[in-house]
Amino acid sequence: MSPAAHPLPPSSSLPPLRTLNQLTEADVAAALQNLSVIYCPLAVSVAFQLSPETQKFAHHDSSLADSGYVSETDDDHEEIDGLDHHIAALKVDVFERNCAERWLTGLIARAETLSCFKSQDACQNALDQASCILESFFAAPPDDDASAEKDQDYTRDFAFQLSLPKPPSASVPVTIRLNDRLAGTNSADPDDVGLQSWGASIVLSDIMCASPERFGLSQPGLGISPRIIELGAGTGLVSLMLGKTLPHLGASSPTIVATDYHPAVLENLRANVALNFATANPAHVQTAALDWAAPDLDAPLHVPADIIIATDVIYAPEHAFWLRDCATCLLADSGVFWLLVTVRRNGRFNGVSDSVESAFTAGDSPKRSDGKRLAILQSEELLKRSGVGRGDESGYKLLRIGWAYE
Repeated sequence: MSPAAHPLPPSSSLPPLRTLNQLTEADVAAALQNLSVIYCPLAVSVAFQLSPETQKFAHHDSSLADSGYVSETDDDHEEIDGLDHHIAALKVDVFERNCAERWLTGLIARAETLSCFKSQDACQNALDQASCILESFFAAPPDDDASAEKDQDYTRDFAFQLSLPKPPSASVPVTIRLNDRLAGTNSADPDDVGLQSWGASIVLSDIMCASPERFGLSQPGLGISPRIIELGAGTGLVSLMLGKTLPHLGASSPTIVATDYHPAVLENLRANVALNFATANPAHVQTAALDWAAPDLDAPLHVPADIIIATDVIYAPEHAFWLRDCATCLLADSGVFWLLVTVRRNGRFNGVSDSVESAFTAGDSPKRSDGKRLAILQSEELLKRSGVGRGDESGYKLLRIGWAYE
């Protein structure tokens, strides 16, 4: 059995970023495949996501098929061992890794503008593959006995500075550790995006820590036991941040319910709560399954929320309408719904963010008995931050939503 071809060092094989516009789709696929072999061999191969025409040019001629067991020799074992050592040496080489990281970052930033991709799906697949490889650089080394699923997990640390109210003026560090799995590696299950922390949750967590009073997270309005629900919580970053910050802001007994729909996301969410509150009181942050299209308002969702939060949860026009109707069932009379929408002007999610305003201005939106309905009370555009989020993100919209008459 012939071993796979030796992967090439990134420094000598990656095309210069300035020449990306001159590459073909197959060139990009080959570069990503080479990096995958070195840094994350378990990631889904880009070759399987390309069009048949592109695959034809991306692979070597396989007309001389090997039956496998019959032709395997001791020499083959030696070659495979040599290949393993070669890959291991490349993987730990800091210079090569830095070259790969710079190239991947450049590709992600430019992918939407490249003309080599035959379709938006091909471009998105390349973005997903590049993101998986880049994220693997920050993964904790897996145990030798870990399963393939565990190999796709890694721990990620976040740090924010909580500004305390005056007097005295001070700040408190807030640290959060997450099991941040690589979302989207299962092409048969596209709804697992909540397994990864997206840029919007990082941005909102940072803003809330920097200006808590801006979001009503100050006394006396906050009280000692505010009730907060996060919709589409994903890895739970925002909920966990609130669980650690609210006691510093005078809310000694908050109730925070982090919700999501996907079973794997909920499992990971519960693990993240346990990871961050192992020695503290975990009752402050709870988890619950919630389907926006058919919300179940049993405990812990049976009491209306003072604050609802959602970040980057709209990926189809119908999501905005489900979100609106679900929030209508959950928000207290004087409550506020903070929604951070990720704006994408390229790719498959182009324009989806616009559906939010349509949903909250639609004439058929549900009303309360007093005639009030949820409406966008304030909208603010936020710039994309360098090094945060994906290449297809162009910015964010921060919406303050509450009850209002028509």
